[in-house]
Amino acid sequence: MIVAFSVAPSGGSSSDSVHDAVAAAVRVVRESGLPNRTASLCTEIEGEWDEVMAVVKAATLAVAEYGTRVSLVLKADYRPGHTGELDGKVQRLEAALEERA
Repeated sequence: MIVAFSVAPSGGSSSDSVHDAVAAAVRVVRESGLPNRTASLCTEIEGEWDEVMAVVKAATLAVAEYGTRVSLVLKADYRPGHTGELDGKVQRLEAALEERA
């Protein structure tokens, strides 16, 4: 399973920057040991359903320390029996683009 998610705190800080809270969430993801990638708008993580959801929950709770509410946006691709798709999907896309170049 691959999950792309973003978390952001609200309420509790007058700052409009959330980088410290996001850093707390990303730290949780990286310490999980699961394959992951972080970009400007989301973090992707790959693993089994229960382990991925446990990391998303822990990351959300880490962000909760920075506000009174947390916004969580989550998108998932559940495909049992497949691993290595975090990179595999991108590799197939790039190969398809090269074929048509």
